[in-house]
Amino acid sequence: MTRPTRAQRPAKTPETSGRRRDWLGWLYIAPLVLVLVPFFLAPLLAVVAASVFESDGFGGMTPALDLSNYWQVLTSDLTFNLYWSTAKFTFLTWLFSLIIGFFVAYFLVFHVRNPLLGLGLFLLCTVPFWTSNIIRMISWIPLLGKQGLINEALLKIGLIHEPLEFLLFSSFAVVVAYVHQLTIFMIVPIFNAMGRIDKRVVEAAIDAGASRFDIMRLIIVPLSKSGIALGSIFVVSIVMGDFFVVKVMSGGGSASVVGAFYEDVGVLQYPKAAASAVILTAVLMAAVGLILRTVDIRREITR
Repeated sequence: MTRPTRAQRPAKTPETSGRRRDWLGWLYIAPLVLVLVPFFLAPLLAVVAASVFESDGFGGMTPALDLSNYWQVLTSDLTFNLYWSTAKFTFLTWLFSLIIGFFVAYFLVFHVRNPLLGLGLFLLCTVPFWTSNIIRMISWIPLLGKQGLINEALLKIGLIHEPLEFLLFSSFAVVVAYVHQLTIFMIVPIFNAMGRIDKRVVEAAIDAGASRFDIMRLIIVPLSKSGIALGSIFVVSIVMGDFFVVKVMSGGGSASVVGAFYEDVGVLQYPKAAASAVILTAVLMAAVGLILRTVDIRREITR
């Protein structure tokens, strides 16, 4: 039996090729779908469903389409105060971590001539972050307390006559702890974005007489926008989704949105806590959307 020649074989039509590409595409994303559906999509849908259930006040829930949980959250003065407090911590943490992360990355990329040394210093920046976040947060207490090292040093040199009380168990301490924990999330993407900048562009600008400020404003910052945007997403999402740092470092003097619905869970008010979680998720998605409008992340990463 003779095999059919190439001319005798049926030609592949564009429709057949298109179906093959579709199946291959689904096959490629199948592992991601198997992870996202049970661990992300299903829990999110469960929270959304619980947010419209009726609560009996003792931990029980009755399936219903009850929007009163959202009404209670949105019309409460406490909700506005909590979101204001969370927004304040988020903005201050983002601002200071951006400033520190940007200039650390700038120094490593443009002022360390040896690439191997720059990579080594970059890895050195990550060493403190190998330890637990809780340990790094609590380590500030001996420094910022009334009898802490900072107050003792300021008293000995005569700059103050009594310990500074705002250093610990205050909003200042919360921001310090957040910046300490999250600056690395700014350094890494900005360092990666700056590392792709062609040094010849900077050298050409210097030869053309551009000042350091002009180079920073017109070259470095625009070409680092993708790293700044990614770092901002990391910092904003982590701060808005955290409550432990606020609870510990403020000494209970400040609160956050997540802390509020954590307390609701503690008193078995599950539908109200779920409604608060859905609202916070929507607010966070809106914030991330605003950040992504400043830069085309997909184009910047794949270029």
